[in-house]
Amino acid sequence: MSAIQFEQVGKSFGGSVKVLDGVDLTVADREFVAIVGASGCGKTTCLRLAAGFEAPSSGRVLVGGKVVDRPGPDRAVVFQQFALFPWKTVSQNIAFGLRNKGLPAEERSELVSSAITMVGLSGYADAFPHQLSGGMQQRVAIARAYVLEPEVLLMDEPFGALDAQTRVVMQEELVRLARKNPRTVLFITHGVEEAVYLADRVAVMTRRPGRIKEIIDVKSIREAEAWESHERIEDVMDLESFVHLRTHIWKSLREEKSGTGL
Repeated sequence: MSAIQFEQVGKSFGGSVKVLDGVDLTVADREFVAIVGASGCGKTTCLRLAAGFEAPSSGRVLVGGKVVDRPGPDRAVVFQQFALFPWKTVSQNIAFGLRNKGLPAEERSELVSSAITMVGLSGYADAFPHQLSGGMQQRVAIARAYVLEPEVLLMDEPFGALDAQTRVVMQEELVRLARKNPRTVLFITHGVEEAVYLADRVAVMTRRPGRIKEIIDVKSIREAEAWESHERIEDVMDLESFVHLRTHIWKSLREEKSGTGL
């Protein structure tokens, strides 16, 4: 069963501003799909619909075969802004959702400890957010989402607020986590290179009102060209197959910006 399904989804605000128009998109179980598109095309609106923060004006969104009508524990969201509690330590921030689920203290402690190790923050369990770099804070946010073991992970420009060098480190970290502990991921980004590097498939959206213009299969090319044999992102980005995919997506987005793609 597909983990996320958008079926002819439309969304308007104020009755007159149409943001989405007939979006059809399926994300399979444990598949990583990135959505790219121009500002205002409805990328984040798609994520908010999947999260249950918004309701579609037409069509429907399903997760695990059930219509989404509210937020739920089967979905975790990671935002661009880290959204950590400044008065709580790393451990306390990660444990917040587990406490709400009513898990006993000993089990919470074990899960939090494992999550901290998973994201490479051993030694920082008692640190507060202001004592951490931006990249470290985002690792806490990702650990907080992963520790809940959601079926679906929704990520809205999670590295957009980071400097370029930290962003690369976090992209490599997310790839490592996705291999070690796979989740169904819907990832929103403006970055074409980021989308191609991270995702199994990349969905390109039209300009507003947003529709799915095309979907590019990255996974089959990545596996055929053995991208995973390269440890660093810059090595992957130099590969001819990567450059070809990146160029294709950029051309598709440029068509939308110039108005020739409709």
